[in-house]
Amino acid sequence: MAGASMKDIKLRIKSVGSTMQITKAMELVASSKLRKAKERQERCRPYFLGLKETLDEIEAATSDFSSPYQEHREVKKRCLIVIAGDRGLAGGYNNNVFKAASAMMEDGTPTCVLPIGKRTVEFFARRGIEMLTREFAEAADISVADCFTISNLVTKGYLEGQYDEVSIIFTRFVSMLTQTPASASLLPLEAQQHERRTGVHPLVLYEPDSLTVYNAIVPNYIAGMIYGSMCESVASELGARRTAMDAASKNAAEMIDDLSLRYNRARQGAITQEITEIVAGAEH
Repeated sequence: MAGASMKDIKLRIKSVGSTMQITKAMELVASSKLRKAKERQERCRPYFLGLKETLDEIEAATSDFSSPYQEHREVKKRCLIVIAGDRGLAGGYNNNVFKAASAMMEDGTPTCVLPIGKRTVEFFARRGIEMLTREFAEAADISVADCFTISNLVTKGYLEGQYDEVSIIFTRFVSMLTQTPASASLLPLEAQQHERRTGVHPLVLYEPDSLTVYNAIVPNYIAGMIYGSMCESVASELGARRTAMDAASKNAAEMIDDLSLRYNRARQGAITQEITEIVAGAEH
């Protein structure tokens, strides 16, 4: 009986050890990818910040400025862009995003969703929520060009009146240990309050006119917002996965220590039993 118990424990130790090797490898991969994701976000940020500054400058330099992208209307339907992961093993990363999306939809406003990530598609498909498209189901394959495609799709739908509001739900990367679900309004854009200019200031002429230029830049700016949110979400997922795999590796190590202790006790018991049997046999 003791021998069989020892064999079971030994197999269990081997199994847990193999699992720990996998979790360690996944932790290292997540750490490597996380560094690249953060670098990618930092490289692209200046371009999209420049677009935002240009939009503000056009608005400030134009009197009686009015863009259809700034039109606030009664929200009869909204569009939500929801970014989550393609797979699990990342702690509460996916569930936290879905909770935030569900909370936003609790007011009963008709909502269509543009899901990014396989888990996002599965979540809203199970609940029968209208999806704008499933074309971007794999978050890992989303590129800058895809973000421009998404932007053109949602801005066109907004201008055509298919929905009256566009928001995005993603996960903000705070630190390696902290990632929080967040939401941001994409459309309508908020009109900026600009102080009246006095004195000498540069005169900028826009061709064909400032409003046309502004409206042409907006989809690119929205694409930048989406791409920035994607980078934040990818970094958050990798950070969450790294933390989860680190915790799993520590738990596996504790299990191996506990099983090793049990194995040694079982082995000691088996040896003691054998010695007892030998001594008993010698006495006879």
